[in-house]
Amino acid sequence: MRGISILLKLLLLVTMIIATMVNSVPLNYGDALTKSILFFEGQRSGYLPASQRMTWRKNSALKDGSDIGVRMDGGYYDAGDNVKFHFPMAFTTTMLAWSVIEFGDLMGPDLQHAIEAIRWGTDYFLKATKDPNVVIAQIGDPNSDHGCWERPEDMDTSRKTYVVTTSKPGSEVSAEIAAALAASSIALRKSDGRYSRALLLRAKLVFDFANNHRGSYNDSIGDGACPFYCDFNGYMDELVWGAAWLYKASNDKTYWNFVKSNIQSLGSLSEFGWDSKHAGINVLISEVSRVMNDPSNQNPFILNANNLICSLLPNSPTKAVTYSKGGLLFKPGSSNLQHVTSYSFLLIVYARYMQVNHKTINCGSVVAKPTDLIDLAKSQVNYVLGNNPLGMSYMVGYGLKFPQKIHHRASTMPSIDVYPKHIGCRDGDKYFELQSPNINQLTGAIVGGPAEDDSFQDSRFNVSQSEPTTYINAPFVGVLAYFKQSKS
Repeated sequence: MRGISILLKLLLLVTMIIATMVNSVPLNYGDALTKSILFFEGQRSGYLPASQRMTWRKNSALKDGSDIGVRMDGGYYDAGDNVKFHFPMAFTTTMLAWSVIEFGDLMGPDLQHAIEAIRWGTDYFLKATKDPNVVIAQIGDPNSDHGCWERPEDMDTSRKTYVVTTSKPGSEVSAEIAAALAASSIALRKSDGRYSRALLLRAKLVFDFANNHRGSYNDSIGDGACPFYCDFNGYMDELVWGAAWLYKASNDKTYWNFVKSNIQSLGSLSEFGWDSKHAGINVLISEVSRVMNDPSNQNPFILNANNLICSLLPNSPTKAVTYSKGGLLFKPGSSNLQHVTSYSFLLIVYARYMQVNHKTINCGSVVAKPTDLIDLAKSQVNYVLGNNPLGMSYMVGYGLKFPQKIHHRASTMPSIDVYPKHIGCRDGDKYFELQSPNINQLTGAIVGGPAEDDSFQDSRFNVSQSEPTTYINAPFVGVLAYFKQSKS
């Protein structure tokens, strides 16, 4: 019995050593960056270009917009469904552009693919804003779409076009599109000056439409937006966000004055994502207006940005988030990795602004240096890529162990190359219910992520954990570019 006991202890020790080795494997940020950008090709709608690398995806939704006599092919599917929700799509495009603005010089050969991902969004938004006083806010009836499990190439669900107008406004979706166009005009300035100028001009027109005809798209398009992408905190944050990007893109003081006069009307200054732009506004403006040079440190944008950082740092007395035992940041709600990637982006961007201006942050008794912010972001990146209790990467196709049964229609069903026959509304159910891995690998997709106890259910049925979204990936592009080159 004693020998068995010793043997069991040895086995346990070996298991622990192996687990430790698995959970702290060296990470290849460059490989992750390449794959994080490739993911967007799997989300493309419309006519796919000859350069398409994710070849199991094919042309889809080619008649979008035909119900109102416009051509609206293109754009991105937001997640594992086949609807083009323009509100989160615009935020995705804004964050891709911000990633290139801040970190494009670190991307190497991936920069061109990042630019292509941005232009896939902006080409589409130029179509959506072509007519004055009309902004196309969404394509596809989400209730019809969510009742089917179909490839995007086969869709026969309603492709209803939702629009916002002067009489039925949608300030949040319109202002976010304006932000996306303005940010992209900066990101694309070096590669295509003429296109960049066209984006900025359109951004100004769309912002004016959003600001002059105020109202929520929740009311104007009803169940097209809700409960899927309701705006829960009003549209003023999008208006201020749009003005901030227009100021950065144009240096027009009109937009700066708009930001200054409206920033105090915003609440919940620590939120950032497709719905809430508050924290992003303060981090962006801290650099745009050079307010960080204020020796008194009393500028409201700096105070707000500093408070954001203090709400995130694990040892801060004003911490407002939680961390799992494995070290992952958590906020209430589903698809938690959307918070992880967005906050990691802001942490790095703000740390770089702090470094340039030789600043630290006082969080009560804790003094935070730029390196503290970067270390926190790096811990989150490393967790996502595999340094976690399960030794699992939450990016599909990265590492040896990653989610195999993600909640994503196109990924679960055979490509048209393999099965050219039409797959109807409920015909895809048999693929959804399979216990085997998805047929097609959506390389680079970051899923919703683990539960707060660090567990993960690799199941298509667990939407919150297993569904990827474009707005989870978009901030991570910049984050990975930074760590690809950083010596931190």
